[in-house]
Amino acid sequence: MLIRSLAALLTAALLVTAPLASSTSTDDALLERARALHRSVPLIDGHNDYPWALREKSPERDMTVLDIRTAQPSIMTDIPRLRSGGVGGQFWSVYVPASMQGDTAIRATLEQIDVVHRMMARYRDTFELVRTADEVERAFKAGKIASLIGMEGGHSIDSSLAVLRMMRRLGASYMTLTHSANVPWADSATAAPEHGGLTDFGEEVVREMNRLGMLVDLSHVSAATMHDALDASRAPVIFSHSSARALNDHPRNVPDEVLRRVAENGGVVMVTFVPGFISAEVAAWGRARGAERARLMAAHPDDAGALAAGLASWAEANPQPRATLAQVADHVEHVRDVAGIDHVGLGGDFDGIEDTVDGLDGVEDYPALLEELARRGWSDADLAALAGGNLLRVLRRAEAVAAELADEPIPYLAAGDGA
Repeated sequence: MLIRSLAALLTAALLVTAPLASSTSTDDALLERARALHRSVPLIDGHNDYPWALREKSPERDMTVLDIRTAQPSIMTDIPRLRSGGVGGQFWSVYVPASMQGDTAIRATLEQIDVVHRMMARYRDTFELVRTADEVERAFKAGKIASLIGMEGGHSIDSSLAVLRMMRRLGASYMTLTHSANVPWADSATAAPEHGGLTDFGEEVVREMNRLGMLVDLSHVSAATMHDALDASRAPVIFSHSSARALNDHPRNVPDEVLRRVAENGGVVMVTFVPGFISAEVAAWGRARGAERARLMAAHPDDAGALAAGLASWAEANPQPRATLAQVADHVEHVRDVAGIDHVGLGGDFDGIEDTVDGLDGVEDYPALLEELARRGWSDADLAALAGGNLLRVLRRAEAVAAELADEPIPYLAAGDGA
């Protein structure tokens, strides 16, 4: 209610104006309207991979290598750009690749959680680690970027509810049930199905996440897993970084029938900026490049130089198309139109992508997206819901469900039992 009240005041102040003299002045007014909203309500992004970018640049995870207190042009995230972009809340992904399994995955995830905790200590004047909706709002009012932890893939718990509980104690606010590969209890969107969705143990994982107040993230999972998780969850689910399958038939995007179920569940789909998820043309280019890469590898199995030269020659003859900010806005509006305004958010996936959308090149560009939506007629109340209000509502409902389940017995299953 607070966010919508603030948005109503902004609407009265910024929309009730005299006719503007030119398109330039109109654009300036829309951008200032977007920036005013950023100052009044927290924009909460569902997914940022800076912790993994740091690991790739520095195996020792040395923050002086990518010190985000100053401009870092080799990546998409730094504090000056977060401030310029009006980011008020950020889920920091503690991603580790699905190629890591078992104890290796658990250790790497713990190391990535440690990165986030060290970020909070090193940049304590900028970030504050939070777990609840009230804490998000308190940090934002104090001028800090409310920081939450997102685990990206169920392989990080090695089929152990005990590990899940300990990750939650360390601050994990959501877990994506799978990443690019299946886990023993859930099917991924980008792997051949093994389970037909969730196994019985997978449903137990969802129920335990509900009991812990941990958000169930369905980005990366198969459509069958989406449906099974929606059946199993008493709390709202999220998609931390996915877009609309009706606009681009990519398996990482959300089908309309699931969007309608998300509305019934009370959840939120946080539209991502991954070019191949946004643009069908970019996705087709990626498939063609993948086919050419496979052909070259078969022709030159032991010649990395020939592979690189062949791919460069192919790319010169087949320039990569770019997804656009307007297309991202199309996805946002599609989710709104199908699921409703209360069920859409933003999850950029910055520093988890190789290429960016034209006009959304880094964390500084969120105002440009809100400006585009304002140009399309969005009210400030609806922009506030998109920016962070919907996610705050989901957090509060997940907290309420956890309170309702507080007296439930704590389940114990050893690693792999029932998977």
